Amino acid sequence: MNAQRAHILYFVTEDWFFCSHFIERAIAARQAGYQVSVLTRVRDHGERIRAEGLTLIPLEIHRKGLNPFRELSTILEVARIYRRQRPDLVHHFALKPIIYGTLASWLARIRHCVNAPVGMGFIFSSSSRLARLIRPIMQLSLRALLNPPGSRVVFENADDLAESIKGGLVRPKAAVLIRGAGVDILSFRPCPEPEGAPKVVLVARMLWEKGIGEFVEAARRLRARDIEAHLLLVGAPDPENPAAIPVAQLQVWAEENVVEWWGQRSDVAEILANSHIVCLPSYYREGLPKALLEALAAGRPVVATDAPGCREAVRHGDNGLLVPERDPEALTQALATLINDPALRRRMGASGRRRAETEFASPLVCEATLALYRELLTDEKHATLSTSTGPDRPPSVAAADPLVAPDPARSNRQS
Repeated sequence: MNAQRAHILYFVTEDWFFCSHFIERAIAARQAGYQVSVLTRVRDHGERIRAEGLTLIPLEIHRKGLNPFRELSTILEVARIYRRQRPDLVHHFALKPIIYGTLASWLARIRHCVNAPVGMGFIFSSSSRLARLIRPIMQLSLRALLNPPGSRVVFENADDLAESIKGGLVRPKAAVLIRGAGVDILSFRPCPEPEGAPKVVLVARMLWEKGIGEFVEAARRLRARDIEAHLLLVGAPDPENPAAIPVAQLQVWAEENVVEWWGQRSDVAEILANSHIVCLPSYYREGLPKALLEALAAGRPVVATDAPGCREAVRHGDNGLLVPERDPEALTQALATLINDPALRRRMGASGRRRAETEFASPLVCEATLALYRELLTDEKHATLSTSTGPDRPPSVAAADPLVAPDPARSNRQS
């Protein structure tokens, strides 16, 4: 039987999240010669995934599901899909796919997986009763499943990587730093600031832990000090996240004329081009917020929290200002500094653009990811060759191709 091209399967809960953060890497893998499949809950982005030449596998999965019988059924369904698809490598994004996908990989005997926490999110950032209840269970699960044999763990910021190694969640040699989802530096480009009062924009899901409340309070304090600025919220609530801000609350703020709420938008590049400052006072345990990378590429200065993920993108005093978490007064003062100093905004914006080009551009992230795939799949072929070729027998041409996976049927015949 002829060898098959190596098959990579991506597992992520939501199709919109895959398209916003990971589709460029999947396209790069397909263009490099891999067979690529995407396992996700399909809502509004299935056609885009298929249009890119990726095989779409629908899965009904709920991020906030806690029914043990339904969750077990989901794990078994993922294992059935893995057995049927027989991927050579699976790439899991976020905590639930990591836990469910790793268990399914074990059941389906998938040799290699890449687990990408992409931040720790609600469970590790919230002080709510639900988060405190789930957190110990999640910590035990990650200790057992984050870094099984044959896996690599991809972190988006150095803080999460160091903390996970120190806490024994991941073996040091298996920890990989790939900083964020990357940014399209051609779509997000610097341009002169618009005329008029400075616009401060916060682009995120409307979650409390994104610092939305602190942003609104800073808007009130700026107004009380007669500092003229327009503060804008761009993004939709996330109904499946327990930290979602109710639509009614967002509407109340808008009706009070404290901030403007524009809801979900697809023209973020244009919005940034018509803004002056980007703000993200998050304490969500981010991986590396894509909104900040887009701000850097657009040449806009950033005010963010001195927290994991945010400080990976923002260097205090260089391309933005960092403030303590949950501190509306410090946030107000940082925003006032940039609102009142156009020259400082221009200098920080130019520095941010240089960082976007040299550290966070999408091609850099794609190549780092492809290098990781080559490492894992090449290691697998070397192991296979050591049992199938003698000292005087050269490897086959197919086995020498780093994109060609070993044929399982042939390996079974030789063993």
